[in-house]
Amino acid sequence: MPNKLHFCGPDKNRDLFYYAQGLEVDGGLKLILKEFQTLYPYLDFIAQANKIRDAFDERVVEAYWLGNNLLENIEKNKLYYHLTDNLGLKKKLSRLLLRQVIDKIPLGAKPHHGFHVFNVWKRTGNLDIIHTLNSMDLCRISWGKIKKVDWPNLEVDSQPLALEKDKLKLGQSVNRSILAQISNAGFIDRPKIGDWVSFHWNFACEILNQRQVNNLKKYTKESIRLANA
Repeated sequence: MPNKLHFCGPDKNRDLFYYAQGLEVDGGLKLILKEFQTLYPYLDFIAQANKIRDAFDERVVEAYWLGNNLLENIEKNKLYYHLTDNLGLKKKLSRLLLRQVIDKIPLGAKPHHGFHVFNVWKRTGNLDIIHTLNSMDLCRISWGKIKKVDWPNLEVDSQPLALEKDKLKLGQSVNRSILAQISNAGFIDRPKIGDWVSFHWNFACEILNQRQVNNLKKYTKESIRLANA
C-alpha cells in the first residue's frame, strides 16, 4: 500500500502487488525490491548480521516487519554505520535529528520497521515530510483480532497510536475497519473471526500466529519507548 500511495520505493506497484499474491516469484521481484531505498538496506543488514546469504529469506523479512530473534544479534557499532551510511541518514537528516536517532542505539535500538517509523522523523523515500501521528499509525505494522468479516472488509479490534503529554503510546482498543482485497486481489485468504491479522495502511497483510503477535507487540512497544526517550 505505501508503494501504491507513492510513499516509498519505485513506481511499480502493480508488479509488486502481483508478486505479493504469490502468483509468481523470479529474479524480477528481487530487482524491484532492491530499489527500495529504506527496505532493502535493512533486510541486507539483518541478513549479514545473522550470516544469512539471502536478504529475502523469510526469517529476515519477518525480523524487519514483525520482529524475531534475529534482531538480538545486531552489534551496536554496525547499526550506527547502517543508519548513517547504508541509509544515508547523515545526508538526509539535520545534524540535530541525526543525533536524536543515533542516541537511541545504546538504549536498545533494533533494525525493525517500528524503530524506523517512530524514530526516523522524516521519510527517506520519495516524500520528505515530517511524520504526523496519523501517518505513523498507518505506516507502522499494526495487529488486530478479527471481530467481523464482511468481505472484503474486516472489522478488527486494535490499539491505535496515541499521544499523551507529548509522549507516544498505544491507546485503548477500538474497532477498526481494514480492507483485505483491492480489485479482487489481496494477501490473505479465508480469514476467520478470532484470527490475528497484521495490517499496513489499513490493508490486511498476513494472518499471524501467537508468536508473531507477541513479537510484533514487543518490538513495537520497544520502538515507542525509544521514541519517548
